[in-house]
Amino acid sequence: MTFKNFIIAKVRPENGIACEGYCTSLVIPNTRSERRLTLRPLNVFNSRTATAQRELRVLSSLSTTNEQQCNRTLTTNNNAYDEAFRTARDDPEQFWGEAAQNVAWFEPWSRTMDNGDAIFPKWFAGGKLNVCHNAVDRHVESGRGDQPAIIYDSPVTGTKQTITFRELQEQVSRLAGVLVKHGVWKGDLVVIYMPMVPQAMFTMLACARIGAPHSLIFGGFASKELSVRIDHAKPKMIVTASFGIEPGRRVEYIPLVEKALELSSHSPSKVLIYNRPGMEKVSMHADLSLDWEEEMSTARPHDCVSLPASHPLYVLYTSGTTGAPKGVVRDTAGYAVMLTWTMANIYGLKPGEVWWAASDLGWVVGHSYICYAPLLHGNTTILYEGKPVGTPDAGAFFRVLSEHGCSSMFTAPTAIRAIRQQDTNSAIGAQYPLTRLKSLFLAGERCDVETLNWAKRSFGVPVLDHWWQTESGSAITSSCIGLGNSLSPPAGQAGKPVPGYNDNAGPIVRHPMGLPITAGCDTALCRTRVCSDASSTAMPYLRPLHHSGGLSSVTFNVAPS
Repeated sequence: MTFKNFIIAKVRPENGIACEGYCTSLVIPNTRSERRLTLRPLNVFNSRTATAQRELRVLSSLSTTNEQQCNRTLTTNNNAYDEAFRTARDDPEQFWGEAAQNVAWFEPWSRTMDNGDAIFPKWFAGGKLNVCHNAVDRHVESGRGDQPAIIYDSPVTGTKQTITFRELQEQVSRLAGVLVKHGVWKGDLVVIYMPMVPQAMFTMLACARIGAPHSLIFGGFASKELSVRIDHAKPKMIVTASFGIEPGRRVEYIPLVEKALELSSHSPSKVLIYNRPGMEKVSMHADLSLDWEEEMSTARPHDCVSLPASHPLYVLYTSGTTGAPKGVVRDTAGYAVMLTWTMANIYGLKPGEVWWAASDLGWVVGHSYICYAPLLHGNTTILYEGKPVGTPDAGAFFRVLSEHGCSSMFTAPTAIRAIRQQDTNSAIGAQYPLTRLKSLFLAGERCDVETLNWAKRSFGVPVLDHWWQTESGSAITSSCIGLGNSLSPPAGQAGKPVPGYNDNAGPIVRHPMGLPITAGCDTALCRTRVCSDASSTAMPYLRPLHHSGGLSSVTFNVAPS
């Protein structure tokens, strides 16, 4: 199948502000040449223009000092980080070729990076693999089948369940058989619209097992948002659930799906429904509806399919809060290699340790760090169906960390602020010993200094802010603690550039007003509006962008073999 015109970035003046220097050239490098998109200032002015101009002058006057401070920070880098950064920058084929040895391949690649196509260089050309095999089957084959793979903790339903790698393999292989039985095969897209239940992860992995790209849509979206994504993705099948559970209420998914299909011009061939236990059974039209339990009871397990390195794993749509949703297509091999590398080198974890990304499967953090990365690396991942507060109180996160022996956690500053507001002195949280917790990572927004310091005191471990976005799939800047970076960087920093993000086309990050921000510097002012100048040859799953002809849109095309 071919994905075309998946918009993954919009670059434009915000709030109608246009002033000299606000919109600058966006450099999109590749291995042969640089393509420059010059976004000219719009002739739009409003009451905030003067403020923007004053901020521009102030930031310009501080830029020299900031660069000096950042450069001093970079000179203190750990040797392991320095070496990794240099090698990834100067010889990315060697660096990522070595990293790829930690992934199992059905067929080895012939070239680590094929530059035959200047627009879309291919990583691990000729290689074949399967993400589900790497995330599930190989751990069973290596004798770790009895290790917990998923810990499902649902305070909203009072459910706790531990799923081993062997049990996960059984569920996923049978579900893959269900998909194939009903006509889903390599290249067919499956939309997943489910709450935070293990069956959502089973479906992601089952799709990966047979080479069917999935598009998991945030379960909090209503029918209109769902219909837009269905029309664009054109799924062969939709997999959903009967209900989502929120504190004090439940969300009826089937009426939302039915309304979305009424609004959509595209209709899937089947809708597979997981009916949650202890609740009434629901269905749709008989010609469309499939029941999860009935199908699984007679399903035949299906083996992992050998897939080309560039085969699309999933399509993830951005929220659409700044315009039309943008679909990000992720390749198989580069994504698997990079995520496996990050668990050890950014987060400092060893296989077998327990990891918790307190996010939602519908967002990029959920895709990368609830599902794929921890399982690829052989970690136990926590799937939490609850809230930071109110399920039942502000001690919820502390309970989960303590009860399940979590080694490291990843969440958003908003969650920490909510806990702090209700448990200012950490009296509730202090009831739970965090004897195994080693680090807490934050991302998704700027973390203010007060929240950062409160988290350090309350959790008793290094709290590290890092920065990335849907388009990148993993961290762009971070304290890479597995490479010896500082566990106590200055407050306000989001770490150093992750190896693979290099400055051969200019600064790592640019301020939205065009001011360079030196690697390792505070990116808090521009975290939600920056654009990465990282070369596509630096990271194994990032493809270069090219202009679609419009003033502010950048498109992303994938034509998998």
